[in-house]
Amino acid sequence: MIKPLFQNIIVAVNGSEQSIHAAMYAILMAKLYKCHLKIVYIVDTATLKKLTLSKFFVSDESASYEKNLSEDGTRYLLYVAELAKSKSVSVETELRKGAVWSEIITAADDFKANLILLGGKPHGNDIEGTLHHDATSMANSEIIGSAHCSVLVVREPKIEQLFKLA
Repeated sequence: MIKPLFQNIIVAVNGSEQSIHAAMYAILMAKLYKCHLKIVYIVDTATLKKLTLSKFFVSDESASYEKNLSEDGTRYLLYVAELAKSKSVSVETELRKGAVWSEIITAADDFKANLILLGGKPHGNDIEGTLHHDATSMANSEIIGSAHCSVLVVREPKIEQLFKLA
């Protein structure tokens, strides 16, 4: 008998619509293929440290921002866990701190993931979306180039409809 190509899937969630879509995709995959699923949110303390060292943030601002990001991460993880529960899929969630790309790879290695799912590129013309897109693209590129397992970038345009039907 051939071993399944993937049994453990990890999804990087950052709060963007694209990362939530990747989580929906992963939930459907876990349900269909009976996989183990882990959702990870990374508080990007590496960037916060750089901003503090470059005097863009003072230490107190950085700590406050990190706390806010941690709270946001917890909310996103709870939301995705509820999405999984709605499809009778068991999911493990984890909030980590550090550089996004290296923490995703470490989490995948720790979970013995066979597949990492990432959200596709955001759509939008605003400056904030562009800046977020640049940071996300850089992290995604690092993950794709350094991961020890397969990486899938989710770009399914109708994932919300598919998720509702499943």
